[in-house]
Amino acid sequence: METTTTTKRAPKRRVVLTDRMCEQKVSERLKRYDKKCPGLYISTTTAGVTTFNFRFTDRETGKQRTAWLGIHNPETFTVEHARAKVYGLKGMGGEALAETFREHKADKAKRGMTVAEIIEERIAWMKTPVRKPDGEMRPRLESWENTASHLRRFIKPRLGRKLASEVTKHDIATISNDIVAGKIGVPSISNARHMRRAASALFNWAAEAGRDYVTASPCVNLPKLDPEHPRTRVLSEVEIRIFWHGLDREDLPWDRRTRLALKFELVTMLRSSELLGAQRSELFDLDGEHPRFDVPLKRVKKRRVIQQPLSDLAVEIIREALTSKDQQFVFESPVYEGQPIHRKAMATALRGTKHEKNKDKTKTPGLCELLGLKPFTPHDLRRTAATLAGDLGFDDAWIAKCLDHAASKKGEVIVPTVTGKVYNHSKRMKEKCAVLDGVAAELRRIIGQSALKAIDRADLRLAA
Repeated sequence: METTTTTKRAPKRRVVLTDRMCEQKVSERLKRYDKKCPGLYISTTTAGVTTFNFRFTDRETGKQRTAWLGIHNPETFTVEHARAKVYGLKGMGGEALAETFREHKADKAKRGMTVAEIIEERIAWMKTPVRKPDGEMRPRLESWENTASHLRRFIKPRLGRKLASEVTKHDIATISNDIVAGKIGVPSISNARHMRRAASALFNWAAEAGRDYVTASPCVNLPKLDPEHPRTRVLSEVEIRIFWHGLDREDLPWDRRTRLALKFELVTMLRSSELLGAQRSELFDLDGEHPRFDVPLKRVKKRRVIQQPLSDLAVEIIREALTSKDQQFVFESPVYEGQPIHRKAMATALRGTKHEKNKDKTKTPGLCELLGLKPFTPHDLRRTAATLAGDLGFDDAWIAKCLDHAASKKGEVIVPTVTGKVYNHSKRMKEKCAVLDGVAAELRRIIGQSALKAIDRADLRLAA
């Protein structure tokens, strides 16, 4: 419908609708009524989506009603299809037509939901507690916070007010390209990939039976992203020595337990999320010959329990971190008593903090800067430990078990799918415990520290 500057409503322009009209681009929403079939009109949005609608008068109430017929598709739903549908509706009679309208109204209400509304409903669905295999009630998708962040940071600001049914693959591709180009935050292929994954899950969920907010996901035939290269940062022996002894300095601004947690990751090869929540009840046989740390599946990336042997060096770190008998968490927060340190505390300690208003100005220098080391992340400590194990001659398959990596069978030999590509390339050793003891002994050699249980390097080089 054309706009006018007068206060009176402009008359409806009736034209002979064609499929070509349905495919035209418009600068604002435009309605056009069909001259051949009274009551039929099309509504074209700026996104290039054209819908067919049928306006009629309800004989019982005397009011005009509008029934949504469908979205234009040059192959499956054309102008002629819409006209035929209108003719069929007119032949149904007043009461049947009103009933059909009520069904269409409910369907239109679903399809009339905005992207922002669907995002919030999706987030509420993801974080709804459900019973997990271990019997605990936890969010349906336990990583929902990350997905919610991607939806709210990247998709909602751009498409939030738009009807979900009007979103096209070009909209998703534009957001993806802008993320890569740095128009939305820092240039990042990884963020673009995460956004696409979150958007695809959102629209597939919205298209499921019972919701039908969209007919199909627009996340199809998107241009391929450039490949992301795996991180290869590994600390050298000199860097390990500087880092280890530097963590013991008294003048550092970072909490002692956070620094101990960094040591613990290097010694145990565990992920930050797995070790930071370590509780006293999850530690076994610390005074015996086979000390271990059982990580419950709810903290494990692959959602399976990890039983990680503890070397003598790992036990020493635990004993220093447990300063009282009543301490429940090994790495307890210095701010919130009775709670573990924050999941990002280790990364923040290495990286440092910036001023909120001036991101280029350092607020608290990180450990890497203070110790004069090239920047690295907590995950790089896992890679460093795995590389040390590989250099000692341990088999990749056993190192993979220490890292809790998936393994694929290749003939009769189990070869890890990630470890061999990223962490190291050696292939020896038999036991998980021996790998971690070997890493501990090697670390002691590097930092120049002896121990009663230190293993001679010659004993570590076992035959394949």
